Amino acid sequence: MKAHIFFAALVILASLISCAQMNPHPMEMTSAVRNAKTSVDHEALAKHYEDAAHEMQLKVEEHKKLLEEYENHPYYYPKRVQDLQAHCRSLIKSYEEAVEINMSMAKIHHQIADEVK
Repeated sequence: MKAHIFFAALVILASLISCAQMNPHPMEMTSAVRNAKTSVDHEALAKHYEDAAHEMQLKVEEHKKLLEEYENHPYYYPKRVQDLQAHCRSLIKSYEEAVEINMSMAKIHHQIADEVK
């Protein structure tokens, strides 16, 4: 019984840590976009957006694993399992949207870089 409580606490702690805010935009994006003039500038922006998309995709995979845990072992989380599952599903959807948006921005900056050459 103590092992189940420990495991449940560990999983909950891991899920809380995974929800910690990352800084997906370490560069100051407004000035970076405004000052982008060359092909190299736009390729750097595209890479930034691709890197952000990759980070968000890692979060998608992480929360899919957590969701699978909650679905496969609901008895470890008897009172909150539905809340935990809904939370994971919501985060998965949000992160998937962020992946799409970042990849769209990367594509636009690749196109601009090709036009500026």
